[in-house]
Amino acid sequence: MKISRLPNNPYTRDALFLALSSLFITALIVGNLIGTTKFIHLFNLNLPEWLLPFVPALVRDGNIYSMIVPAGLIAFPVTFLATDLISELFGRKKAQLVVWIGFSVNIFMILLMTLNYYLPNADGVSAGLHLFDGVYGYMVGNTLASMFAYLTAQTIDVRLFHFWKKKTRGKHLWLRNNASTMVSQLVDSTAIITILYISGNLGDSITGFSAVIILIINSYLFKFFAALIDTPIIYILVGWLKNFDEDPLGGES
Repeated sequence: MKISRLPNNPYTRDALFLALSSLFITALIVGNLIGTTKFIHLFNLNLPEWLLPFVPALVRDGNIYSMIVPAGLIAFPVTFLATDLISELFGRKKAQLVVWIGFSVNIFMILLMTLNYYLPNADGVSAGLHLFDGVYGYMVGNTLASMFAYLTAQTIDVRLFHFWKKKTRGKHLWLRNNASTMVSQLVDSTAIITILYISGNLGDSITGFSAVIILIINSYLFKFFAALIDTPIIYILVGWLKNFDEDPLGGES
C-alpha cells in the first residue's frame, strides 16, 4: 500500500520540526521529573534452559527473569526515536541543536524548581509542601545525573547515526537506527545508574555494585528491545515524511 506523504511546504516543515522537538523535550523532562522516584515491575519471564547461559545470573532468580526499571525510563525511548527522525529528515546539525536545547531546558527547570524551593513557604496555604520537597530532592539529583548521561549518549547517537548513514550511502535505515541507538543507550544506562548510585539517589536495598549492575542490565535490555520495536515505526514515519529529507547523504545540513 502506497503511503500518502505530507505536503512539503515551509509551514508544514516548521510544524514537523517543532512537533518532533516538542515530543523530544516533553519526554525528556517527564523522564527526569519521575526519575527513580518509583521502580516498576514490567513482567516476569520463565527462561528456557538453552537461554540461561546468555542471561547473567545477577538478573535472574533461577529460570525467572524480572524486568524492573525506573518509571522515568519509560519516556526515554521516545527521545531517541525523535532524534533519529530529526537526524534522518533534517540533518545532524539540527538534531544536535535539539539535544543542546533539551539540555538547556532541563537546566532551566532545575533553576525554577530551586528558586521555588528556597522562596519562603506560605504557612497554612501550601497543601503539598512535603510532596514538593520530596520531588525537588529527587529531581535535582536525577536531572543532573540524567543530563550528564543524556548529553553524552545523545551526542553519540546523533554522530553514530550519521556515521552509518554515510557508510551505507543513505541505505539500510534499520542499521543506523539500531546501531546508533543501542550503543548510545548502553552509555546512557551505565552513566546514569552509576551516578545515581554514587549520589545516593537509589533505594536503600541498592547497597552493592552487583545491584547496580542488575539495574544497568535491566535498563539497557528495556532500551535494547525498545530500539528494536521502534525500527518499524521509524520506517513507517520516514516513508510518510521522506519528502522532508534535507540530508540525503548524511551531510552537515
